[in-house]
Amino acid sequence: MKCLSHDKIGQTQGVTLHDWHAEILAIRSFNHFLLKECLALVNTPSLSLNNNKNQEKITSKYLRRRTENEKTEFHFQPFALRDGLTLHMYCSEAPCGDASMELTMATQIDSTPWEMPSSQPDKLHDNQSSQLQGRSYFSNLGSIRRKPSRPDAPLSQSKSCSDKLTLKQFTSLLSSITSLFISPENMYLTSFVLPTSQYHKVACERAFSATGRLKLLQKQSDIDFGQEISSNRSGGYHFQPFSVNPTSLEFNYSRRQLLLHLRENESLVASNLASYSTPYIIGTLIGGSLRGRKQFSIKGAPPMCKHQMWQLAVELASKIGVKSLLQALGSSNIKNSRISIKTYNEMKCTELLSHRRNVKDQIRSVLGGDAGIKGWFRNIGGEDWFLRDLSREKAAKNKN
Repeated sequence: MKCLSHDKIGQTQGVTLHDWHAEILAIRSFNHFLLKECLALVNTPSLSLNNNKNQEKITSKYLRRRTENEKTEFHFQPFALRDGLTLHMYCSEAPCGDASMELTMATQIDSTPWEMPSSQPDKLHDNQSSQLQGRSYFSNLGSIRRKPSRPDAPLSQSKSCSDKLTLKQFTSLLSSITSLFISPENMYLTSFVLPTSQYHKVACERAFSATGRLKLLQKQSDIDFGQEISSNRSGGYHFQPFSVNPTSLEFNYSRRQLLLHLRENESLVASNLASYSTPYIIGTLIGGSLRGRKQFSIKGAPPMCKHQMWQLAVELASKIGVKSLLQALGSSNIKNSRISIKTYNEMKCTELLSHRRNVKDQIRSVLGGDAGIKGWFRNIGGEDWFLRDLSREKAAKNKN
């Protein structure tokens, strides 16, 4: 199912991905790419021109430095996306979860809605995480769902791609760590593109638009759906829905394309591999770890895992030299050190991320339906680990 069951989360210690569905892996890889672009800018000194204005050498086609006049107490990030750029995502399959429920129904031999067992509460969201459904009870629309899996698979609390993409319309594509460095103001998806065969207009509008399952938010939130909130007050966060656009373009290796070329008596077998590629990194994952490496091991840590991203952020903050960022990341302040004096959980609770946390809580409470924020069961566990210098540990193990 390309995500970890909840009973495995505690073993990850930040070096194994919890969720490597294509959409989520793409977003995590994108965040790694952004931090690398920030490092490229930091490693290039600014040029002082005759008109006393500062310009940096163009070392990134995508990011720029923010001026001191742009920064505020709540909107403090040193970098931003270059003006005129917009972000788009193509996905060869409909996102799992609410945006694909009608497609799931259409594939059933009998699409009659399932009746909820009499022993189960009427509402989907209860205080038991097992109430979150994958593909089952497909007629229960507009609900938070977990990643789909076989009925006999261990339970996962990882939310569906539909739910996570919905959240990104408010928090931007940036992860918590990346949002410490890059303004979220214009880091939102403009469009989400699906093959026509994977596009269901009603499902996508229900899952993602302000007229669907998010409409309740307009009544109980201070987030303005009509216009962007002042970035000085919101920290750059606002509601920016992406358009969902169908296309006739099919991915060459999609299930549908491969079925066209199957010979008699041949069948497709699902792959447990997941690949990633950016200008900085390329590789393959199995079970959330690097292919060929043991799961949950240091050597198996992919570049976009929590530990590697945190370590990259500490390196970046050290080069920028901003004290508040170093403190937020829990840097030990030891020269050339890549270790932390905070746990990952403590780092995520930094005051600099308070605006982001508030936005996430508001959206989760709406998606949680009658159960409010309790309806969004947090996939917590195994977050009380410290940053370690993996490069030194790997070198030491290689010597042995």
